Amino acid sequence: MTMKSRRVHVIVHGLVQGVFFRDYTRRQAWILEVNGWVRNRRDGTVEAVIEGEEDRVAAMIDWLHTGSPHSVVESVDVRDEEPLGEKGFDIRY
Repeated sequence: MTMKSRRVHVIVHGLVQGVFFRDYTRRQAWILEVNGWVRNRRDGTVEAVIEGEEDRVAAMIDWLHTGSPHSVVESVDVRDEEPLGEKGFDIRY
């Protein structure tokens, strides 16, 4: 039985830059075995794409609501997209 694949595009609002948010996000993605990328945006938010098995993507979204130990997440916008077959998880600059 194969799990359904899901891809989401997220924007994380709050104190999420300068607190190792991207690094912790990449570590969590590796733990949950999801693919995609994460990057800082000029407006102070963090943007990410997460793709993988539905339950693992859901767990990653849950984690993003807390984030890194020194972050203060105010909200997470989630938009579903068509899966593209992302491989690996990168920090983009």
